[in-house]
Amino acid sequence: MTTKQQAKILIADDERAITDGLSAILSDEGYTVDVAVDGQKALERLSNDAYGVILADLKMPKLDGLALLKEMQQREIHTECIIITGQATVDSAVQAMRQGAYDYIEKPLNSEKLNRLKALIPKAVDKFVVKQTNRALTSELANLTHYGELTGQSEQMRSVYQLIEAVAPSTASVIILGESGTGKELVARALHAKSDREKGPFFALNCAALPKDILENELFGHEKGAFTGSTNEKQGAFELAHGGTIFLDEVAEMPTDIQVKLLRALESRQVRRLGGKREISVDIRVVAATNKDLEKALADNELREDLYYRLAVVPIYLPPLRERVGDIKLLANEFLIRYSRQNNKKVTGFDDAAWEWILSYNWPGNVRELKNAVERAVIMSRSSTIGAADIVPRHLRASGEIPAVVSVPVGSSLADAKRQLILRTFASTGGDLDRSAKLLGTSTGELRGELSRLLGPNGADGGGARPEKRPVSASPAKAKKEEPKAKKRR
Repeated sequence: MTTKQQAKILIADDERAITDGLSAILSDEGYTVDVAVDGQKALERLSNDAYGVILADLKMPKLDGLALLKEMQQREIHTECIIITGQATVDSAVQAMRQGAYDYIEKPLNSEKLNRLKALIPKAVDKFVVKQTNRALTSELANLTHYGELTGQSEQMRSVYQLIEAVAPSTASVIILGESGTGKELVARALHAKSDREKGPFFALNCAALPKDILENELFGHEKGAFTGSTNEKQGAFELAHGGTIFLDEVAEMPTDIQVKLLRALESRQVRRLGGKREISVDIRVVAATNKDLEKALADNELREDLYYRLAVVPIYLPPLRERVGDIKLLANEFLIRYSRQNNKKVTGFDDAAWEWILSYNWPGNVRELKNAVERAVIMSRSSTIGAADIVPRHLRASGEIPAVVSVPVGSSLADAKRQLILRTFASTGGDLDRSAKLLGTSTGELRGELSRLLGPNGADGGGARPEKRPVSASPAKAKKEEPKAKKRR
């Protein structure tokens, strides 16, 4: 479908000669055109049908151009508006542009003005189509729980999805920032899948996992006889990823002399194998990732500044799990279903005590740690429901050393901060309600009510679950026997 077919044009003017003339000209240009003889009729048409552009006279009966534009904004009508104005009202036309009009054309509409209008309209239509597409995308992403191999419906993850959608079709290099275990390779794969290179290869290389000599060989390959034992030529990652995407994980761990060679390859789009004499042209897109503090890495010369700016045309920050608490239940349930099927076990859910711990634990290992914890719990569980004793790692049950760090990103609400503080404190005490209340400076009853409201009947927000005084790590069957010992340890 062409741009002209995607958006209709509405002409709003009370001068018959202008509406007839513009209708004929624009119809000849391939547009579908409707006419309204005053501002009120124009508003009715805009409310009932989708128009890409409206050509609105500034002076019209019933509703003038400025009033029409104001009504369009209040009713969230996203049609682009081009104002048609007489010379005496140019100031008002400029005011209309400040209020959101796309542009204005002065009367009389001579051949020069008409040529300008014919050049303006397709640009206005393009802007309308792009904005419509973005609004549809935003609405679609708002309802997503999965995006490629990524899982999450929090505001933070929707922002990541939107950035991937915007960047993927381009040729720009991307650097993905985030802690270990957040899923940086999944973002790289999503960028590849959403790009024009999706049918090409995706080659991932962990720069921290390989010694220097092997890393250089893996990146650039070698010719036969380049070193002792090289009996055959070998293609490197750049050649293997030709026509596709190469993902360089933990790029800040790369030795600086290899960083120089990498920078040259990125700038020239050519590589030379070890022991080789010829340059090999490559067509690749580079996506890099690191879990390091970039400012520190640059200051300590661990990452070359020129390489960083070449890689980080577009940075994407992937938040840790503690900054998107709303996704934890979704992820935990998904992992439960996956590993129950893989291990042929009929595990259907988590009990209240398990949910209390899952939702309040800090998850320093992020999504990877949660996935491993659920897989272990499914394997070890002897019933259809996972309890706290199944999900809480043995070393945390034994030592009680549960991290109690509250990390609240800028922009979070007071309610979010309060929720994290309560849940983290509860986790750090091993589910001891009395001790948690004392640390928080509130009563046991008030804290029990807050936890019930936060955790809900099955770990969901909304209220229902009533935390018990026993430590979270104790199973219901052993609670009474273990409680005296737990108090003694405290």
